[in-house]
Amino acid sequence: KDRQINERSEMDDIIAAARVCRLAMLDGDRPYIVPLCFGYDGRALYFHSARAGKKIDLLQKNQQVCFELEASVAVKPAAAPCKWGMTYRSIIGFGTVEFMESPEERRRALDTIMAHYSGEGRFEYTDAALGGVSIFRVVILEMSGKRSC
Repeated sequence: KDRQINERSEMDDIIAAARVCRLAMLDGDRPYIVPLCFGYDGRALYFHSARAGKKIDLLQKNQQVCFELEASVAVKPAAAPCKWGMTYRSIIGFGTVEFMESPEERRRALDTIMAHYSGEGRFEYTDAALGGVSIFRVVILEMSGKRSC
């Protein structure tokens, strides 16, 4: 409990600093997790991927997912091996996948992803680029954070 993050603004800061989002889904009775580039708008995480493949197949069968992000990760060496540690700030959450279908939704989603990495707001996409990828969002239902300084 001493590492728990309760402030939404701090969780948003962690998401803003994170470079990779790990998205977990179910493959029958087994977990399946993938690292992805993402965007965030304060309510949902946005992703793009190939139009076909295992991840898309699993998400179409079951839209319930778990996600994980981290920032400020570093090893804390110590004199004794069992005293080593890590600094980190992390988020774990749950959400529901929604596939983006309209061209305008898809453009906004890609802009959100690009803004996360570039700081820029609006980009141009060809129709071929828009049609060549699957674009989906995870509407966040709940999330919690932890930190170790």
